[in-house]
Amino acid sequence: MTTARLPWEFHPALTAERLAVCARLLVQARRDAVTLARAALGDDSWSIGCRAFAFGRERLRRAAEGRLYPWMRVLDGSHHFVFLIEDVPVRFYRGPADDAPERTLKRQEQEATQLRLALGREEAEGLAFRLAVETGPDGRASRIVFLALRGEDGLAECFWPVPLPETRATGPRAADQLSLMVEETAPLPRPRRRKPRVPERLPAPRAAGEAMSG
Repeated sequence: MTTARLPWEFHPALTAERLAVCARLLVQARRDAVTLARAALGDDSWSIGCRAFAFGRERLRRAAEGRLYPWMRVLDGSHHFVFLIEDVPVRFYRGPADDAPERTLKRQEQEATQLRLALGREEAEGLAFRLAVETGPDGRASRIVFLALRGEDGLAECFWPVPLPETRATGPRAADQLSLMVEETAPLPRPRRRKPRVPERLPAPRAAGEAMSG
């Protein structure tokens, strides 16, 4: 399914490079959620999905607040989570891109207001920008699609799969290697240097035959 309009035709801020950055963060978040899952402890697709959403939200938030990308900001940090590409609000969800769930079509007032400011009232009417995270049988992200959905029926005016770099495993557990945001951004603690212990000075031995005074 394709449409004539591309993301940057809605707004020049929605470049391929910026969307690829956002998509990569969501792919990494999904990967980490799957890798950390423990079926023996009760993890299932629902718990993995909740964790993947939280991880994706946290990665985007840290990228924005850490000024890794000056064009990225957070508009709504709640469980609705809306982030900005320059002035354009975007949300993400897990599910098929060609059948967006009804809940993701709903816009919060803050999101709708921001979209009118970015695009103008007429262009923003009933419009929502979404990143759909599609997953494979292993639970990892298989495709990220940028969508421009219009109206209550979610008519797709843009359906653009985001190009992602291919990753190749270099070892039996290469796919399980984590690169969590804490590990990527937090500096390593500097080792504390201990002062050398100075031994106490002993009195010099008396010479043989030295007379004792007093």
